[in-house]
Amino acid sequence: VPLQASGGGLVQAGGSLRLSCATSGGTFGVYIMGWFRQAPGKEREFVASINWSGSSTYYGFPVRGRFTISRDNTKNQMYLQMNSLKPEDTAVYYCAADLPPTTFPKILESSYDVWGQGTQVTVSS
Repeated sequence: VPLQASGGGLVQAGGSLRLSCATSGGTFGVYIMGWFRQAPGKEREFVASINWSGSSTYYGFPVRGRFTISRDNTKNQMYLQMNSLKPEDTAVYYCAADLPPTTFPKILESSYDVWGQGTQVTVSS
């Protein structure tokens, strides 16, 4: 179940970016999916998680109200819409999959089985 994250870049504070996570192979619709981020010198941090159908989501406190996680099971893709970006959002963003059997939500890094390679998001002040 390889995961490929994309969509990162450089944006000014207050701007928006949309990250994507694509997978091929496996049965995407049965995976719990999540986004994490890691800033330089810091531990990896939970950002958001979404259940199998996309009907339930869960967010880390720093991004609530600004970020939106979604998925399209027909395209085997997950997204992270990031609005009102702040310099403290600067990090490498990783997508991850929790393979069945599983429950929702999943906020611990150790709960996820497969990780993408990460995409850099830089927010300038």
